[in-house]
Amino acid sequence: MPKIRYNNIDNVSTDKTLKEFKQWREQRRSKVKDYSYTVPKHPPELDYLHANRDETTITWIGHSTFFIQYYGLNIVTDPVWAEKMGFQRRLGAPGIPIQDIPPLDVILISHSHYDHLHLASLRKLVTAKTLLIVPDGLKRKMVRKGFHRCHEMKWWEHIVLGGVKITFVPAQHWTRRTLFDTNTSHWGGYVLEQHHALTTSAEESAAASEQNEPSSDSRTQTSQQSEGPPVLYFVGDTGYFQGFKTIGERFDIGVTLMPIGAYEPEWFMTSQHVTPEEALQGFVESGSQLMVPMHYGTFKLADDTPKEALDRLEVERERLGIHKERIRVLGHGETLRIRHEDHRKS
Repeated sequence: MPKIRYNNIDNVSTDKTLKEFKQWREQRRSKVKDYSYTVPKHPPELDYLHANRDETTITWIGHSTFFIQYYGLNIVTDPVWAEKMGFQRRLGAPGIPIQDIPPLDVILISHSHYDHLHLASLRKLVTAKTLLIVPDGLKRKMVRKGFHRCHEMKWWEHIVLGGVKITFVPAQHWTRRTLFDTNTSHWGGYVLEQHHALTTSAEESAAASEQNEPSSDSRTQTSQQSEGPPVLYFVGDTGYFQGFKTIGERFDIGVTLMPIGAYEPEWFMTSQHVTPEEALQGFVESGSQLMVPMHYGTFKLADDTPKEALDRLEVERERLGIHKERIRVLGHGETLRIRHEDHRKS
């Protein structure tokens, strides 16, 4: 039986020719990269994080790995504590040592690339109570690897855990771990929201998902969460695409965890990774109130450097007139505590 091959919205291709790979390789050799800037390291607030079950917190471990506390759940995204990625050593130590992470309820995997899914890290994090959530097509592989408490989702599907609704949303990317499994599982991001505040019926939500359209009051329903935690949008890995606007129409997003790195050379990376400018465009189009940059400063994946990514982000922020307080740049190990009124629209 042939394997399912997953695609992007509008079948946008991320394939590259051998000629393009050779051209990129030649350009990489000629560019001088300055890695003197490193992401600041903050002493993690371990006592607070282990005790907290009420406040919403976001702690950056590095790259696309966050430790999130949301409505009583302890969550990790794209767990990678690896010291190396290929032949490249990590640029900075993880924000929290893996043995110090509080017990986890949920682990979210955006896709199966090695810099987003590190099996050795998973084995150290998963306990009998930890649920692993993965994109469609990946569960079989994870079960073979010994992760039996695993749930997979298609785009726009959701699962409710306690008082939290977790929805798997589109991204524009691709995936591969071997020479033979290219795009045999999907990719995407996750939206977290408080579940009990939703008023749309299950039937209406299901019908909207099948038609790939937001329900008529989808923005209204989530905006009723003013007394609860903000809606969180973990983007995963993506190029710029129309999905930012669509996701923003479905959810009243309070905080977005947005990639800004691994974009250069742009002619090569454009379909799979956003530039800092495109990251801000997606942030604006999604209607989010606060952006936390990620996917930079941990591994040398492309030809941009952490300083270049942050500098371009700041220049574009000023050009667009976005208030500085709406872009929260974290250090490794730094915890952002989100007061529930912080995400309300002015």
